[in-house]
Amino acid sequence: MTTKLETLESVLRNTLGDHVQSLESAFGELTLVVKAADYLSVMRTLRDDAGLRFDELIDLCGVDYSTYADGAWDGPRFAVVNHLLSVEHNWRLRVRVFAPDDDMPVVSSLVDIWPTANWYEREAFDLFGILFEGHTDLRRILTDYGFIGHPFRKDFPVSGYVEMRYDPEQKRVIYQPVTIEPRENIPRVIREDKYGMK
Repeated sequence: MTTKLETLESVLRNTLGDHVQSLESAFGELTLVVKAADYLSVMRTLRDDAGLRFDELIDLCGVDYSTYADGAWDGPRFAVVNHLLSVEHNWRLRVRVFAPDDDMPVVSSLVDIWPTANWYEREAFDLFGILFEGHTDLRRILTDYGFIGHPFRKDFPVSGYVEMRYDPEQKRVIYQPVTIEPRENIPRVIREDKYGMK
């Protein structure tokens, strides 16, 4: 007797064929990895094929693998991970695609397939700097317009690059280089000898 995951895996392998770079089961879900060149056609097939019908994009996020496995990761740095749901078949699927260029991470936009990808892709662009080719309104969504850098990248400094403050002389908010000295806080714990005893 085959399980639901085994059935889905079989359907995916038969439908996608050589487009499957890897297909693994983890945490009760299948993770499909596809090449960036095949990404758009695979996602369209996942939505439109009668045997799959992944009609909902639940989530899309960016991932920075630069320090993954304590630096032992030897693959592309940036990935986009999608979570799909097929209401008809009651299946969930995780799809991962790696951007081929670490210096300029670009993958295709899914807005034409699932309109809900719009803000998810803007968030991945804003926080990770991943560009989505074909997105018609790719601009920051969470950080300020003048913000420099992408705060979820592993090499982004903890304190950032600039700080914002009100300047009473100019009567406006200004940006200036960070003036905070980096320091390490070590928590100090003081315990009484008879703590909790009556």
